[in-house]
Amino acid sequence: MSGVAEGQKFGKTTLKVIASSIRKGNVIEQDGRLYVVLSAENIHPGKGTPVSQIEMRRIGDGVKVSERYKTTDQVEKATVEDRNFNYLYEDGDGFHFMNAETYDQVQVSKEIVGSSAPYLQENMTVKLSMHDLNPVAIQLPQRATLEVVETEPVTKGQTASSSYKPAILSNGVRTSVPPHIGTGTRIVVMTEDGSYVERAKD
Repeated sequence: MSGVAEGQKFGKTTLKVIASSIRKGNVIEQDGRLYVVLSAENIHPGKGTPVSQIEMRRIGDGVKVSERYKTTDQVEKATVEDRNFNYLYEDGDGFHFMNAETYDQVQVSKEIVGSSAPYLQENMTVKLSMHDLNPVAIQLPQRATLEVVETEPVTKGQTASSSYKPAILSNGVRTSVPPHIGTGTRIVVMTEDGSYVERAKD
């Protein structure tokens, strides 16, 4: 009888999908362990079989794994619920968020937040992917507004089309900005890689 129960247990939490449909932020179950997808790329070599190159991080211990599947291989995708949480604060244990509807608080480890950490701002709404009440992945708003705290001075006569110059943002992230952006300017950047979008409207 136990075989049936096992099947039911996994039937609820995982779903077989083809490897080429896996995206960043998905959670995969492999050998009974959960992995969050950091990046997924479908590679089509000139000859031969198309493959999906998937970089993952094991949720239990943060170990990074790189796997290559045929694009048509079946992968166990764990069902996760995306819920909105507001960012509260960071302490030695990790990052603390609150569910705006239920006021439940969750703690998210530094491994899960990863490179998104500098962009977290108080009360920012983020999506946390929850698997059995455990946060396994985080999705920030695509854009954040930050101030330029250090960059080369604006030089007169430079056209907007000339090359970008390095800048440091108020969250410590290094980025590149157009020549007309000076220190103290608030700009909008993509939270995924810190790239410049536009000068902030506010």
